[in-house]
Amino acid sequence: MLRFLSLLLVFISGFSNANENAYVLGAGDVIAISVYDEPDLSIELRIGMSGTISYPLLGDVQVAGLSPKELETKLFEKLKGSYLVSPSISVSIVEYRPFYVTGEVERPGSFPFHPGLTIDRAISIAGGFTERASKSKIYVVHDHSVNSESTKSGRKERTELSDVVRPGDVITVEQSFF
Repeated sequence: MLRFLSLLLVFISGFSNANENAYVLGAGDVIAISVYDEPDLSIELRIGMSGTISYPLLGDVQVAGLSPKELETKLFEKLKGSYLVSPSISVSIVEYRPFYVTGEVERPGSFPFHPGLTIDRAISIAGGFTERASKSKIYVVHDHSVNSESTKSGRKERTELSDVVRPGDVITVEQSFF
């Protein structure tokens, strides 16, 4: 039984790290940067609208568009040598940037993002559909602050209830004519 639990923990931590490393940082995310044995370099901060952070010893560092793992590597390369011999750095996401729901929902607004969120769950978080909502005319505009080849940013796209929500997405539920 103990062996099963330890294998399960390894699987879960690997799954969570894989998801976190696939995640792309953007403006509004709150991240924690920890440097082992260097309390002055271990900080928690929100990524600014420019996609940069102000980091001790380095000044402004561009982080939007990077995964947490890529940011760890970038900070390692910049701190290694002149400041530290071989820094041990970890980057974690404390708070994801919100997503937004507008249109024919009971409580339009911004909401905290959670990994694995789908359009139907996002609409439920916003109080569900109004009487006049069209359940087939739902659109999403992906966050344009993160430049990624796999993201068609800034373009209004028709979406399905089962599609996955990304942080910063704007979901719009149109009005039905009948």
